[in-house]
Amino acid sequence: MQEYDASDSGWQKYAMGDESRGYTRNLVDEGNGKSNLLVLVWTPGKGSPIHDHGNAHCLMKILRGDLTETRYDFPGGGDEQPAAMKVVSEKTYTEDSVAYMADELGVHRIWNKGSDFAVSLHLYTPPNVARGGCNVFDPNTGKKSHVKKCGYYSAFGKLLKD
Repeated sequence: MQEYDASDSGWQKYAMGDESRGYTRNLVDEGNGKSNLLVLVWTPGKGSPIHDHGNAHCLMKILRGDLTETRYDFPGGGDEQPAAMKVVSEKTYTEDSVAYMADELGVHRIWNKGSDFAVSLHLYTPPNVARGGCNVFDPNTGKKSHVKKCGYYSAFGKLLKD
């Protein structure tokens, strides 16, 4: 991922954004069922909810713009009193930066604080979120909700219908 040249315009045909959404997930390749490669387009001033990765590993490379990642501890289990999610770290990744995320490191959110669309390349292995969804977390209570379908905005360079 580090060696991929972001100045190569090959990724641009997959970078389909939609300003009405926080971000779009654009499928590039399904990796023979063992991984998936996506281009995510991040709307200015918007981002993802706090989420896990469905027991998958994720490599992310910033292709355009800057993205800020806030990592949190997994919230406690059981019937504990609601509590705000605990921030572990926050880091802004600039163009050409590479990051890694897995559930062992906690949960996170990604945010585009810039004034233009940002674009990132993601490799997930295995592609668990595409198959079974993920969990999102309420930042104020830590309560999780399962999202069954984390669909795609486009696949293989073609816009999909909702």
